Amino acid sequence: MTGCSAPAVSSTTEALRRPQLVLASSSPRRRELLAMIGLSFTAVPAEVDETASSADTPLSLVSRLSQAKAAAVAQRYPQALVLAADTTVELAGTVLEKPRNTAENREFMVRLSGRSHTVHTGHTLAWQGRTAHEVVTSTVTFRALTPGEIAWYVATGEGLDKAGGYGIQGFGAVLVSSICGCYFNVVGLSLATVATLARRLGVSLV
Repeated sequence: MTGCSAPAVSSTTEALRRPQLVLASSSPRRRELLAMIGLSFTAVPAEVDETASSADTPLSLVSRLSQAKAAAVAQRYPQALVLAADTTVELAGTVLEKPRNTAENREFMVRLSGRSHTVHTGHTLAWQGRTAHEVVTSTVTFRALTPGEIAWYVATGEGLDKAGGYGIQGFGAVLVSSICGCYFNVVGLSLATVATLARRLGVSLV
């Protein structure tokens, strides 16, 4: 965590409302994170086109998609607090999406080995026609991996359904030497950011 700066600290005492929470995602990781802090919610997949355009940067992509997901589900649940997120992994300006097969997963591990990359997650909350949005970035550094370690990790199959081809919360934890920023953001949802965005809308999660 060397080199990471501490965020500004603020407090509030106002009473906030707690509307029904709808997670606009089918991601098991995001469901697990919300359940971990005891939240009751409904998970609804967002039907949006996630294809990147030629004009998209990694940051603009996660920003645009999280907002599109929130808007799509908010139309179906107009009285609920809708939470949407989108995560991408960026290595030296290149987006590493979910690997298409084990060969590509192995390629990702070779490229990530011994290097730092960034994980961007766009977060959007929608409630009663209003939205709050923020992109959070974390920097992850991999150890220098041996061919045997790469083969072992790819064989677990864990990375096939994850951006960047690894899961920091699972077997992939042994690949990582350091992280600067929010750990949960790398998993797929910065819980502190979600709570802050909810407060901006005048509602509370907890």
